[in-house]
Amino acid sequence: MRKFDVLCLDPVPAYDSEKIRALCDHLQLSQAVLAAVLNTSLSTVRNWEIGEKHPSGPSLKLLYLLNRKGLEAIL
Repeated sequence: MRKFDVLCLDPVPAYDSEKIRALCDHLQLSQAVLAAVLNTSLSTVRNWEIGEKHPSGPSLKLLYLLNRKGLEAIL
């Protein structure tokens, strides 16, 4: 049953620079605050926003949760 439940989860969508900027604007977060919430560096968030790098792993999942549930879900 556990395997079945895991297979039913929606896949986490990719976040490009535009989606990350839109999320920050919607939640009114600065790059520094987003970095602190995601426990990553400010330079990483900057690179995401300019499109040099893309979030993956836990950061991608946390961005998805921020987008769906809001900041209160993570804090």
